Amino acid sequence: MDIRISVRSLVEFIFRSGDISDSSNGTLPVEAMNAGSRVHRKLQKRAGSYYSSEVPLRMDVEEHAHHITIEGRADGIIDKSENEESVDEPEAYITDAGIDDPGHFADMAEGYEVDYTDGSVMIDEIKGVYANLDDMDGPKKVHIAQAMCYAYIYASENELDGIDVRISYVNLESEKEKFFRRHYTFAYLKEWFDEMMAQLVMWLDLVEAHKVARDASILDMEFPFEYRKGQKEMALYVYRAIEKEKHLYVQAPTGIGKTMAAIYPTVKSFAQGQVTKLFYLTAKTIAHTVARDAIQLLMDRGLRFVTVILTAKEKICLQDDMECNPAVCPYAAGHFDRVNAALYDIVSHESMIDREKVSEYAAKYKVCPFELSLDVSLFADAVLCDYNYVFDPRASLKRFFANEGGREGGYVFLVDEAHNLVDRASSMYSAQLIKEDFLEIRKLVLKYGGRLARHLGSCNKELLALKKDVPDEGYRVLSGIAGLHLKLLSLHDALKAFLEEHKNIDERSRILDFYFNLTSFLNIAEMMDENYVIYDELIGDGRFMLKLYCVKPAANIRACLDKGLATVFFSATILPVRYYMEMLSDCPEDQAIYIPSPFDRENRRILIANDVTTRYTKRNADQYSNIYRYIESAVKSRKGNYMVFFPSYAMLEQTGNLIDENAFGYDIRVIRQEPYMSESDREDFLAAFDSDENVLALCIMGGIFSEGIDLTGDKLVGAIVVGPGLPQVCTERKLMMDYFDSRKSASGDGRYSDSDGFRYAYQYPGVNKVFQAAGRVIRTESDQGIILLLDERFSSRRYTELFPVEWSDYQVCRRNTVDRMLEDFWSGKSK
Repeated sequence: MDIRISVRSLVEFIFRSGDISDSSNGTLPVEAMNAGSRVHRKLQKRAGSYYSSEVPLRMDVEEHAHHITIEGRADGIIDKSENEESVDEPEAYITDAGIDDPGHFADMAEGYEVDYTDGSVMIDEIKGVYANLDDMDGPKKVHIAQAMCYAYIYASENELDGIDVRISYVNLESEKEKFFRRHYTFAYLKEWFDEMMAQLVMWLDLVEAHKVARDASILDMEFPFEYRKGQKEMALYVYRAIEKEKHLYVQAPTGIGKTMAAIYPTVKSFAQGQVTKLFYLTAKTIAHTVARDAIQLLMDRGLRFVTVILTAKEKICLQDDMECNPAVCPYAAGHFDRVNAALYDIVSHESMIDREKVSEYAAKYKVCPFELSLDVSLFADAVLCDYNYVFDPRASLKRFFANEGGREGGYVFLVDEAHNLVDRASSMYSAQLIKEDFLEIRKLVLKYGGRLARHLGSCNKELLALKKDVPDEGYRVLSGIAGLHLKLLSLHDALKAFLEEHKNIDERSRILDFYFNLTSFLNIAEMMDENYVIYDELIGDGRFMLKLYCVKPAANIRACLDKGLATVFFSATILPVRYYMEMLSDCPEDQAIYIPSPFDRENRRILIANDVTTRYTKRNADQYSNIYRYIESAVKSRKGNYMVFFPSYAMLEQTGNLIDENAFGYDIRVIRQEPYMSESDREDFLAAFDSDENVLALCIMGGIFSEGIDLTGDKLVGAIVVGPGLPQVCTERKLMMDYFDSRKSASGDGRYSDSDGFRYAYQYPGVNKVFQAAGRVIRTESDQGIILLLDERFSSRRYTELFPVEWSDYQVCRRNTVDRMLEDFWSGKSK
């Protein structure tokens, strides 16, 4: 097994120790990198002529059947071994003490001038930190280990009998310094290094043994059942996309087995050596079940595969109240001291690692279950998780997607229900600040001193100036926020230092929330390009908001996809596909395929009522009555369960109030979707379709019941969709419309039509909700049912040209013809 690993990654895995910090997710990558570079340059510049900076080091090691390349870059090396002057070992040194006794390092206090004549060769490891250096009794184990690793490689290359190691700490804010120094004999370093390699080999043996068994099981693995119509075609295209390292968009109807058609060829590709990990990404946790079942089916037929299902931190936390503070949480305290033992145990004995399994091992070893699950993902073949673990800069798996040098891995991303990713990604890559939060936090911290309060007041003053210029319409597009941005960076430094100093104050949780939000805002600010709009707005409750709005997330998504090998976006409603291709990756080399529905069109009827309008300006009592009469006709046409999808709760309420349960000719139960339904409420709602009652369910288009639920057979015989599902008019929809209209004007290439602003902001997102709602009816080959579209706009070319190919047999009806057309469809149909 060939493996290449950096010194830092190696020691951070083998020698990690200590607690989980509740503020560890607040680092600004660019800011930290710049600050770190600054202190590195400062120390390196004054070190003298014998000091070499950023020295690349590498060692190849043969251990068992493994060829291991260890490489890194030492911050500094002082080498006076060629100097003829005699070199005396300083008395303050402790020689050959291990990393478990960091306090035995010689402590060179702040301001100490290092005498480089004390030792002929020294490795200097520089660490920029925000911690108070006065509280530091010795260097951290992992920092010692990193320096020792460099020391061993350099001493081995140069045949040295001994070498010095110095850990140089610099506070990134105050630039205060503190140094720790120690001398090692080469014999000691070799013994230590060999012990470290033995630990690494233990993990590599585990990985290699599994890989051999997995690949052998894949070679003879066959598709688990007879291919359905369209399923083999999709599987073939997925396999080719992986082989050619491309992105593929798949429009395929419900019922052909999209999940298995995506997973099977991906798993087969592992044996070819291309693929190292499968990420199955979903918008909702419940969707993981389908992927899990597909993988389990292959495992039941002999596949050796490790799968981990990632669960949100707040859901998997073993505490009653989630607070990742080691002073409060026993699973956070000392987590890194115990996690490697827990990790080795779980990946050695489990294959399908779900929430219950993770919680079991976390409780056994007293470690954080969420962090344990993330570590398991390093050793898993498949990771089933939410979109945000790959795409969200706040939550992405940095173990995979922030790797050193930005090298890509053999990852395949299978993006289920990909139509959901556009809005989710736009939200992930946007960020906002609320002016009133600055005043709230300022009041909380005033009693602890004025420095942080002054930074908060300065930023609030900038926001107040912006607020005064907001026009009467309530929002304004800004060209930039350079002045405020600089003050926010200073505030972030002050917050970081404050949190380091005040770890157990009552206000810490609220200040942390503010700190993380500020971190997110500054990180997003670094990502901004021409796909962003900066705007400020007085929001509904009177507060003032400044927002970095990502209108088109394709560039950010593509940057994530570039970390992998290939991507498959698939959905039953990824239409129009050119819209999704442009919004999600915008790469001309991407491919799209359309898998036709295998279901008999005779089993369903699509009717468009062109004497109904749901336009906002024409909504009145007559139109609500008209909508209800269509619902009544549909429900009367045949006993059964029906779902009606409304564009808003207001229209649901207006129409629902007209329902007379005695008017349908048979007993029927009317149920309504309510705002903020609990999990048990949702389960009760869906359970009604399993009862012997006839059900009329009033739902919200695009809501929790319009996708991701399977009501097969007689569980649902009709879906009535009220209106084209246009999103409500709001600031960001207006900005999106202006953005795409202006892009056409600016480019002059005719790429966008005159109406593209409206289409991208309103029509395409709306019609997708329609397709999702209508898709509840026909789920299997034997299902029968009606789809009734209530709005005259559906019969216009602007909409019919977006319909799936299978909808070409739609029929137009009116109030005086709908009863007959429904009767014609149902006559002779089996119950």
